[in-house]
Amino acid sequence: MSLLDAATRWLPALLALLLASAPAARAAELPSAVSDALQQANIPPQSVGIVVQAVDGGPPLLSHNARQAMNPASAMKLVTTYAALEMLGPAHTWHTEVLVDATPTSGRLDGNVYLRGSGDPKLGFEQFWLLLRQLRAHGVEQINGDLILDRSAFALPAHDPGAFDNQALRPYNAGPDALLVNFKSVRLLLQPDPARNAVRVIAEPPSDGLRIDNQLSLGRDACGDWREQIRPAVNALVIELSGSFPAACGERALSLAPWTADVQTEGLFRALWRELGGKFSGRVRTGQVPATARTLAVQESPTLGEIVRDINKYSNNVMARQLFLSLDSERPATTDGARRQIAGWLHASGLPLPELFIDNGSGLSREARISAGGLAQLLAAAWRSPVMPELIASLPVAGVDGTLRKRLKNGPTAGRAHLKTGYLEGVRAIAGYLLDNSGKRWIVVGLINDANARLGKPALDALLLWVSSR
Repeated sequence: MSLLDAATRWLPALLALLLASAPAARAAELPSAVSDALQQANIPPQSVGIVVQAVDGGPPLLSHNARQAMNPASAMKLVTTYAALEMLGPAHTWHTEVLVDATPTSGRLDGNVYLRGSGDPKLGFEQFWLLLRQLRAHGVEQINGDLILDRSAFALPAHDPGAFDNQALRPYNAGPDALLVNFKSVRLLLQPDPARNAVRVIAEPPSDGLRIDNQLSLGRDACGDWREQIRPAVNALVIELSGSFPAACGERALSLAPWTADVQTEGLFRALWRELGGKFSGRVRTGQVPATARTLAVQESPTLGEIVRDINKYSNNVMARQLFLSLDSERPATTDGARRQIAGWLHASGLPLPELFIDNGSGLSREARISAGGLAQLLAAAWRSPVMPELIASLPVAGVDGTLRKRLKNGPTAGRAHLKTGYLEGVRAIAGYLLDNSGKRWIVVGLINDANARLGKPALDALLLWVSSR
């Protein structure tokens, strides 16, 4: 082949490549405020992925490392919640059932009671009380059999709550469960009592056998990061609290996940059943509902539209994991099954995200990956989707609520940006929608994966301010 023939053959492709890469190269230039903030935080540009694009399409206003696979932290919840809204529908609900294998007679049930879960992400103790109240309303007062917990809707390996960050008592580390009751957590209300130079501790919800070993001292320092000054420990049904609680904090709530699912449910059941005037002489154990059992009571969850709001506004990890597993249409649901369902939905939706890896759907993971461009694609598709109002309404509003309540409160983006945040050690992220000063709405995604990512918030805030001022 002559040199002329070779040039004739390859020149069109080369020109096309140059034309395609020229806008991207220009778009990759970071705004000076963002570059300065990154430099000050000692975060190199290659550790950052950014995409800014109008919601109505067109070339990106800014595209930097757009296809680089990165850890999005809790911004991964956008994938889970958008997929769920599309696949299940905003009106989807979960049902928790109470079944019996005998007929109540004169208030006595000479048989077992079965509690069967379907993966409800928000079966709080109030909803659990309502379910037991239904059982009482059906004439059951004394249960002479066992309470059998059926969580067979999910098939999951054993969960180690301390595996992620050695914080086994933190509620965000609780594992998913087909019969998740009150997030497996207990809320301790801490009240300073200066007159007695002490700290009062009130536990809620009630749990049978729970005892608080309160060794807290009343601190005199500023409130600050008060949680880090408290050292909780668990010994059977005893929660030990040591350390210091500053009086300047006023009343605060400390949430802990101290027990396994069975222990949590048993303690709550025994306490609430007794409060309702019921009697129970049996054991609490795990099992499955027999085919002959009949349903006496059903508690329906809030709708998915409400559930995703809690997940995204407050970045609730355990609710996100529950929702992720609920996407598997097979029973019992598995993590692999949920991944397959999301992959199938993405393919059917024309959303190729080859860099995507979903670990557990919550973003509380070191392995989860997506690119800034992939998140931008997802947000663009969501903008055109019938479920767009539900998804956007679920996102924290800058300076107003959720995880953004105290961020950008007095700036031009306050009340004008709906963004999911993400934060892990080595990760900072924002992703969502921003309305600029001229009334144009933008998709904004910013991901930082770096040892200094904790210092990256000013750079991401500078990005938002740059977009809003257009």
